[in-house]
Amino acid sequence: MSTTDFSATLALIPKEEKPNLLFVLLHGEAAGPEQLYPLVQAIQQAFPTALVILPPLGEEHELDALTAFVRKVQKHYGISGERTALAGFSQGARLVLEASRQHGDLAGRVLAFSGLYSERPASLPPTTMIHLFHGADDKLLPLKEVEEMLQHLGSIDADVTVDVASTVGHEIHPALIEQAIVRLQTCVPLRSWKEAYGELSLREGCSEIDPSKPPTLH
Repeated sequence: MSTTDFSATLALIPKEEKPNLLFVLLHGEAAGPEQLYPLVQAIQQAFPTALVILPPLGEEHELDALTAFVRKVQKHYGISGERTALAGFSQGARLVLEASRQHGDLAGRVLAFSGLYSERPASLPPTTMIHLFHGADDKLLPLKEVEEMLQHLGSIDADVTVDVASTVGHEIHPALIEQAIVRLQTCVPLRSWKEAYGELSLREGCSEIDPSKPPTLH
């Protein structure tokens, strides 16, 4: 059993202001942090006061260690779970999805690129908004599996969005990165709308789930 060495974590800290947002990014298997550099650049441009950290990829049985590390960073910088976003690609996506499922107060947002839950969750914390990004031509994780998962997530009233890029495979495509920033900037969590308007779930910038027709980019 391996143990993740969090001392090898890459941290990008704002120089001029105290960070008020936290992004934790996990790369895919057989890759390194450089895989996520385009996403890092987009985040830094859109959220210049955000702290971005890229831990080395762990394994699913190391979720507790990852969670403890994230909480340590949150405490050190005084950043709440609501102002924390977890993002991952492929295996990293599965890890952040599972971490957020087990620990509802860990992050307000989860960005999952080309990855899904290992198993269909019976329920999800209402405190976390899930954004799925996928390539229509992904051969490692076919779009059909994403659509089936969406149907299930809709049945348990999950707060989730999905975006699909045509002619894109198993990769973090620029179109998906661009849409991820749009989702972060425009989507109001479903819980906020329910608090303000009861059960009204129509959200500015976020379309309702239609499992049969995920929105397609470019």
